[in-house]
Amino acid sequence: MALSTACSADRAPHSAGSGTPAPSGTPAAPTAVRPPAANAAFDYQLGGAYPPPAGVRAVSRDRTARPAPGLYNICYVNAFQAQPDAGGLWKRRHPELLLRDERGKPVVDEDWDEPLLDISTAAKRRALMNIVGPWIDGCATAGFQAVEPDNLDSYERSGGRLTARHTTAFARLLAQRAHQRRLAVAQKNTTDLLPQRRRIGFDFAVVEECARYHECADFAEAYADKVFVIEYEKKDFTAACRAWGGSLSISLRDRGVRAAGTEGHVAERC
Repeated sequence: MALSTACSADRAPHSAGSGTPAPSGTPAAPTAVRPPAANAAFDYQLGGAYPPPAGVRAVSRDRTARPAPGLYNICYVNAFQAQPDAGGLWKRRHPELLLRDERGKPVVDEDWDEPLLDISTAAKRRALMNIVGPWIDGCATAGFQAVEPDNLDSYERSGGRLTARHTTAFARLLAQRAHQRRLAVAQKNTTDLLPQRRRIGFDFAVVEECARYHECADFAEAYADKVFVIEYEKKDFTAACRAWGGSLSISLRDRGVRAAGTEGHVAERC
């Protein structure tokens, strides 16, 4: 399983907008939706926005950041888990939307200290869309061209309380909302859901450590090379560049995806 960076700040949850009913059939992206070009040089800027290096054609930034002028901009939204610094707000404002264990305690992604959101019923998915949907709307208003809903694989960390079916249902709502706002939608990791990509409505992929986990070929085939790859280890980056550098957009980043100019910042492309 590829790790999510999950380090940007989807801070105070709020109730605004309206829920979107589950679509029927296979969602079709509006003609105004523009997926990224294959093999466009990419910079993953979740830890803080900074001027993109020369030659970069696409960036991913947190939804609270401004898009980079003249580039293809992807808006990061933590859609399936709560940010670590927002857990208390969710507990106070939307306690019923946090996934809980048998003792009533929130189920937490221990790697990132992020509580999982409860997408187990249609009613809860609609309620979550009242919160996450306006975040997606904000991405469109800000001028992003696409959105990447993170932690698609959170069901794998739920102890069986969530399933791929629950995830697919919520991802369809997210994709429909994005397409309504003329945003393309990225599948973030999770090869197990590749067979559901058309049903959900994904347009391209943002994939962490696909070289390390031997998943690059699967994503490349599924998305006709419209895949942004982020590796966090030099050896995996080198292997990815050797095998896929001519067709996929591959970058090496530090795990903290730190902003340029800060200690520990790493950013390379091939």
